[in-house]
Amino acid sequence: MRSGNEYLQSIKNDGRQVYIDAVCVSDVTEHPAFKEATRSIARLFDVTADPANRELLTYTSPKTGEPVNRAYMIPRSSEDLTLRRKALWRLSEESFGFMGRTPEHVAAFFAAFAGAPSTWARTDRKYYDNVVAFYERMRDESLYVAYTIVPPQIDRSKPAHKQEDPTLYAGVVGENADGIIIKGAQMLGTGAAIADYIHLSCIHPLQPGDENYAISVAIPCNAPGVKIYSRRSYAEGATSMFDYPLASRFDETDSLLVYENVFVPWEHVFIYKDVALTRASFFETSAHLLGNNQAQIRFAVKLKFLTGLVRSVAETTGSINLPPVQSALGDIAALAALVEALVLAQEAHCKIDADGVARPGAQEQYAQMVLQPELHNRMIAAIRDLVGGGVIQLPSSVADFANPAMAADIERYIQSPGTPAHDRVKLMKLVWDAIGSEFAGRHAQYEMFYAGAPFVTKGHMYRNYDFAGAKELVQRALAGYDTAGRAPDQPARELAPS
Repeated sequence: MRSGNEYLQSIKNDGRQVYIDAVCVSDVTEHPAFKEATRSIARLFDVTADPANRELLTYTSPKTGEPVNRAYMIPRSSEDLTLRRKALWRLSEESFGFMGRTPEHVAAFFAAFAGAPSTWARTDRKYYDNVVAFYERMRDESLYVAYTIVPPQIDRSKPAHKQEDPTLYAGVVGENADGIIIKGAQMLGTGAAIADYIHLSCIHPLQPGDENYAISVAIPCNAPGVKIYSRRSYAEGATSMFDYPLASRFDETDSLLVYENVFVPWEHVFIYKDVALTRASFFETSAHLLGNNQAQIRFAVKLKFLTGLVRSVAETTGSINLPPVQSALGDIAALAALVEALVLAQEAHCKIDADGVARPGAQEQYAQMVLQPELHNRMIAAIRDLVGGGVIQLPSSVADFANPAMAADIERYIQSPGTPAHDRVKLMKLVWDAIGSEFAGRHAQYEMFYAGAPFVTKGHMYRNYDFAGAKELVQRALAGYDTAGRAPDQPARELAPS
């Protein structure tokens, strides 16, 4: 098992080009924009490698016989999905659900790719062999792979090959006996600045003529020509960990990746100029379901954390016994319970596909995707309502406690029964970082479009809901009566969900 320190050392001064605030960062493990995020990722490796967590978080590699992260497991049954969920839940707890692109996310996609030989049967066998080899390397070496699978927002009215410059979107511009050359840009590289590899592909629908962009490849983050342009860092802007306990530790950053004539050896090419297979790799395999199942487990952990957070505030301020407050907490708890229930239902309603992979229940998963923006917004609004001005009337920073005169007033006026000022301020700062800071604002946008625009997620729901069963109920209702009144009883039929 890879340790956290081994991860940190592997990405330290490794030649990657990460740009932020007009400079190229030489060491992401020490730069204030990325330092604490790398330590949060390192913590995941250490937790997984801890022998005390072996049964929960690992399984045995079929290739090496050594323990490996359950995130890489290809589930073959409902029981496998349950074991996987328990492991992913525990790992999500390390960031309280605020890191969405930890190593477990893309691990799920590659487990699905490797578990889908029937999908790759439509192309040259070498590409499937490449997928399996890279998946096994990810699993056995505990690699952290991020991805860029969405083209930049330049002109969405035109397909990739009809853009003003055909090399705006990342695609193939050349090939030779050793590999291919990639040029262009892709987003949204969450975690890319601190990962080991980037999976470059395109989840957006491609059209005939877009063959150069219809690829799936793996590229080291420090490969020559890879430029990682990070958005503003909320961690770097945090005045202290006390004042911004979430932003300072869990800002995984999002990046635009520019691929400037990047060489990719053939062994890291999984799909090549195949529009249909590029689409199929995400939606005909279990990739979209397994990847988003991990994401929804993370979201369930986050909502549970937020529920515990607002309950703690109500207890601190003494309002917990007021019926209106209990009612509001009940509403918040219902939102968290709904998301957790949909995650559990995906295991109960899983289906084994033609390749023997257990696919989480699609109907439940896409229902959660459709509801996620609304549920998150409702919860944040409810928390804002309950905490009121308490998150605004706070000391400017932890430094205020070091001023004796200021500290005296803080201790006198910013306290609650049984809770000294220091503890109350600490709690309220945590609440603000979860619901009101710039970091929280990014998360509001993140949860809104995590699985795509609303018309995309609703389209998935439309294609996966049991409309046939719903229409059958309608037909039974219509067959039960007519102008003459009640019709003869129909033969009993099983209509329970499959």
